[in-house]
Amino acid sequence: MNRVLTVVFAGLIALLQYPLWLGKGGWMRAWDLDRQVAAQQGVNAGLVRRNNALEAEVRDLKNGLGAIEERARFELGMIKDDEVFFQILEAPPAARPPGPPAPR
Repeated sequence: MNRVLTVVFAGLIALLQYPLWLGKGGWMRAWDLDRQVAAQQGVNAGLVRRNNALEAEVRDLKNGLGAIEERARFELGMIKDDEVFFQILEAPPAARPPGPPAPR
C-alpha cells in the first residue's frame, strides 16, 4: 500500500512540475524570452548610437557653417570663390614587357 501511494504521489508531483518547466508560462519560455530581450537590447543600443551620431550631425549643420562647408567640399567637390583647385591624377601602372609567362 505504501509503495502504491508513493508512486501515485510521485506521479502527481511530476504532473504538477510539467507546466512549471515546459508549459506556456514555464521556465523554458521565460529563459527564451530573456534571451530575446537581451538580443533586442543589443540592437536597440546600436540604434541609439546611430541616432546620437545623426543628431549631432544635424545639430552641427543647423548651428555652424563649418559643417556645411566641409560636407560641400568633400561630398560635392565644391570650392570657394578665388580658390584654385588642383587635381592630381596617379599615373597608371607601367605595362609589363612581353616575355615568357610566369611559372605556375
